[in-house]
Amino acid sequence: MEDTTLNTCNHSKETERLIVRSLQKEDYSSWLAGYEGRLPSQHKYDEGQIDTSICTEEWFSEFVDKHQKLAIEDKAYVFNIFRKEDHAHVGEVDFSTLIRDDFQWARAGYNIHNQFWRNGYGQEAVRAALNIAFEQLYYHRIEAHINLDNTPSIKLAEGVGMKFECVRQGFIYEFGEWTDNLIYFINSKQLVLSQWDC
Repeated sequence: MEDTTLNTCNHSKETERLIVRSLQKEDYSSWLAGYEGRLPSQHKYDEGQIDTSICTEEWFSEFVDKHQKLAIEDKAYVFNIFRKEDHAHVGEVDFSTLIRDDFQWARAGYNIHNQFWRNGYGQEAVRAALNIAFEQLYYHRIEAHINLDNTPSIKLAEGVGMKFECVRQGFIYEFGEWTDNLIYFINSKQLVLSQWDC
């Protein structure tokens, strides 16, 4: 699908409390504070605290450039979540293009820093990002691939209107073995029917 607005890297959406948009080089301090403020891992699928010693401003500038290149090539779009009141970096939502042509199909991922959990930011941000995915990036179908025991991710997917479709067996290699994934999906028609306020 040809569209000059698709790969401009300027896609964004605001909600009542959040701004969901592409990362900019001016976001360095906020982004770093978000990662450095993480609590220890809260469960198996929470990365928790990470080593940020390599994350200099120069590194971050290259990091932003890589994200922009992925968007320009229509390979992936990484949207960062900022809280309006203080510009705190809350997390990310990303979309990876699986196939365009007659499918317009992508995979979604999401991550909320654990110090911001239990505020409803996850659902609020993913709903906004899905609006971008359907209305600005022109995807038709979005899938989430979720580990069978990742209850928080399942609840988030269901909370934004994604539907369980199937279990794909031996779908992804992780933890030293081929593991099954739950497949949740939503398409552009379902987005219109859900009537989100964001």
